[in-house]
Amino acid sequence: MQTRHHHNQTEDNCRENNFPVHIQILDIPTQPLTMPVSTNLPHLTTKLSLMSLCLSTALCVGRVAKALEPGHLPFRMEDFRRTYLRLCKEAGTEPQESLLAQLYETRAAASGARLDLTGQSLMVESCCVLGRALQKDILFTELVLSDCMLSEEGAKLLLSGLCSNTMVKVLDLKGNNLRGAGAETLGKLLVRNKTLKRLVLEWNALGMWEEGFSIFCEGLASSSSLILLDLRNNQINHQGAAELAQALKRNSVLQELDLRWNNIGLLGSRSLLDALQQNRTLLHLEMAGNNIPGDILKAIEQSMDHNADRQSTLQESRTRAQVLTKEIQILKEEKSRQFLGLMETIDKQRDEMGRSSRNSTVLLEKLQEALSERKSAVNSLTAKLQMTEAALLLSEQKVSNLGELLTRVKLEKTELTDRQSREMKKQLEESAQREGKLLREVDSLSEKNHQLKNKLEESERRCKAQQDQIFSLKQELTNSTAELKLRLAQAEERLDMEKRRSKQAFEDMDSLRQKEVDHVNRHMEESERALQDRILKLEGQRIRLDEELSQVKAAMVTERIQAEEELGKTRAQVRLEEQERLSGLEEKLRSARQARDEAQGHCTQQKQTVAELHARAAQQSLEMDALRRRIDEMQQDLVGKEQEKMAEVTRVRVELQEQTGHLQAERTAQCGLKEKIAALEREMKALGTSHREALLDKESELSSLQERLRLREGEIQRMRENEAQRASFLQNAILTYVQGSPLAHYSPRK
Repeated sequence: MQTRHHHNQTEDNCRENNFPVHIQILDIPTQPLTMPVSTNLPHLTTKLSLMSLCLSTALCVGRVAKALEPGHLPFRMEDFRRTYLRLCKEAGTEPQESLLAQLYETRAAASGARLDLTGQSLMVESCCVLGRALQKDILFTELVLSDCMLSEEGAKLLLSGLCSNTMVKVLDLKGNNLRGAGAETLGKLLVRNKTLKRLVLEWNALGMWEEGFSIFCEGLASSSSLILLDLRNNQINHQGAAELAQALKRNSVLQELDLRWNNIGLLGSRSLLDALQQNRTLLHLEMAGNNIPGDILKAIEQSMDHNADRQSTLQESRTRAQVLTKEIQILKEEKSRQFLGLMETIDKQRDEMGRSSRNSTVLLEKLQEALSERKSAVNSLTAKLQMTEAALLLSEQKVSNLGELLTRVKLEKTELTDRQSREMKKQLEESAQREGKLLREVDSLSEKNHQLKNKLEESERRCKAQQDQIFSLKQELTNSTAELKLRLAQAEERLDMEKRRSKQAFEDMDSLRQKEVDHVNRHMEESERALQDRILKLEGQRIRLDEELSQVKAAMVTERIQAEEELGKTRAQVRLEEQERLSGLEEKLRSARQARDEAQGHCTQQKQTVAELHARAAQQSLEMDALRRRIDEMQQDLVGKEQEKMAEVTRVRVELQEQTGHLQAERTAQCGLKEKIAALEREMKALGTSHREALLDKESELSSLQERLRLREGEIQRMRENEAQRASFLQNAILTYVQGSPLAHYSPRK
C-alpha cells in the first residue's frame, strides 16, 4: 500500500510540472504467484525502490528545466548593459552612445531574446567590448548586425567572442562588406559554435578572396547546428561554388541555402548538382540570377523534391514512433495498475505470514541473545589476548630495532673515521705534491728568468755597439759628402772653362752624384767600408780627370775629339760602377734593417715572456697562500667534526642507557603480563568448557523444539487435509441433495 501511494504521488507531481514520465515500468505477469511469497518479496522491493528513485530524478530534472526558462534567467538586459559599461572601463574606451541608446530601447521593449543593432556604425573598440560581453551571455538568442559598417578587425573581434557563446541561434550580418578576413573568422565561428542555426550574410563580398572563402566552406562542412544560410549578393564565382559543393557533400545538417544574385555560372551549378546527389538534408536551394541554364535548375529542383520526400517520410516515421511510444506508455500504466493490485494481495499475505512467524522468531531471538552474550564474553577475552600479544610483539620489535640502530651507528662511526682519515691523508699527500711541483716550477722559472736577463743584457750590448757603428758611419758619410761637394765645385769650374758640352756633361754627372748621395744618406747605417772604398776610387778618378783636363787644355784644339771620346767612356764606366755599388749598399742596408728588426722583435718577445713568468710566479704564490689557508681551515673543520662526533657519541650512549632502562622496565612489565595471560588462559579454558556444555544443552533443547515444531506442522497439515476432505464431502452432499439423489451412497472416509 505504501509503495502504491508513493508511485501515485510521484505521477501526480510529474503531471503538475508538465514533465513527461519516460520511465519503463517493469513487465510483471498477471498470473497468480506459484512460488512462495517470502522468496518474491525482496526482489519486488528492490524493483519498487528503483522505480521510486527514477521518478524522483525525473521530478528534479523537470524543476531544473522550469528554472531555466527565459522568464527565470538571472541575466537581464540591465545586467548586460552593466557588463558592457564595466568592460568599456576595463578596456579604457568610452562606451558608444548610440549603442547604449539602442540597448536602453531594447530594455524598455523587454524583448529579452533579440538584440537589434541595424544601422549602428560600430567602431573597433565597441566591437571588441561587445565580443567580450557576448562570450558568456545567456540572454540573447538572436543578434542582428545588418548595415553596421563593420571593419575587418571589428568583425574578427566580435565573431571571436561569439565562438564561445552558447545561446545565439540567429546571426544577421547583412550589408557589412565582409571579405577575406571576415570569411576566415566566420569559418572558425562555424567550427567552434554548436548552437547557431540561422546565418544571414546578404550583401557582402565573401567570394572575392578564394582563400578566405575556402576556410568559410571548411567551417560550413564541419558545422553540426546550422540549418539556414543566406549568401545572396556575395560575388561567388564558379570556384567558390565548387568549394561550397565540397562542403555540402560533408554537411548533414543544412536545410536551406540561398545563393541568388552571384556569379556561379554553368561550372559552379554542375558542381553543386553533383554535391546534391550525396547530400540528403538540403530542402531549399535558391539559385536565381546566376546565369544557370534551365535544365540544371530543373535537376536541382528535382533533387530538392527528392530530399523533401525523404524528410516527409522521416517525419511520418517519427510521428508513428511517437504514437507507438504513447500506446506503449498506456500499456505500461495498465500493467503498473495490475502490479499495484498484486502488491496489495502480497501485502495481505505478508501480514498473515508475519503473524505466524512472530511466535517462532521470539523463541529464536531469546536463544540468539544468550548465544550472543556468551560470544561477546569470548570475543572480549580473545581481544584482550590479541592486544597483549601485539604489545609484546611491539616491544620485541622495538628492542630489535634499537639493537640494529646501535650496530648501524657503530658501523657508521667507524666508516666515517676511516673515510676522514683517508681523506686527510689524501689531501696532505696532494698538498705536498702540489707544493713540490710549485717549488720545482718556481726554480725552473727563476733559472729561465736569469737566462733571459743575460740574453737581454747581451742583446742590449749588441744594440749599443751597432748604434755606435751607425753613428760613426753617419759622421764619415757627412765628411765624405762635404769633400765630394768641394771637389765637384772645383771640377765644375774647370769644365765650365772648356765647353758647353763638357758643362752639360758635368752637370749631368753632378745630378747623378747628388742622386747617389741622396741614396747613400737614406742607407747610412751599414755602408761605412763600401763608402770609403768608393771615395778612394772617386778621388783616383778625379785625379785622372784633372790630369786629362790639363792635357786637354794643353792640346785643346788638337785633341777635342779624343777628349770627348774618353769622357764618354769614363762617364759610362763611372755610371756602371756607381750603380753596382749603390745596389750592393742597398742590399746591405736592407739586411742590416732586417737584422735590427729581428733583434728588436726577439727583445720584445723576451720581455713579454719575462712579464708572463712574473705574473705566473705571482699567481702561483697566491695559490700557495690559498692552499695553506685551505689546509688550516680543513684542520679546524676536522677538529670541530671530531668534537661534534664525540658529543654525538656521548649523547647516543646516554640515550642507549635510558632505552636499556626502559626496556628492562618493559621486560618486567611483560613478565607480569605473561603471568596474567596465563591466568586468563586458564579462566578461558574453564569458561570454554562450561560454555561448550551450555551450548550442547541448548543445542539439544533446540533439536527438541524443532522436533516439536515439525510435529505441530504435521498436525496442522493433517487438520488442513481433514478440513479439505470435509469441504469436498459437503460439496458432494450439496450437489446430490440438489439433484435429488440419496445420501446413503456416500460414506465419509476416516
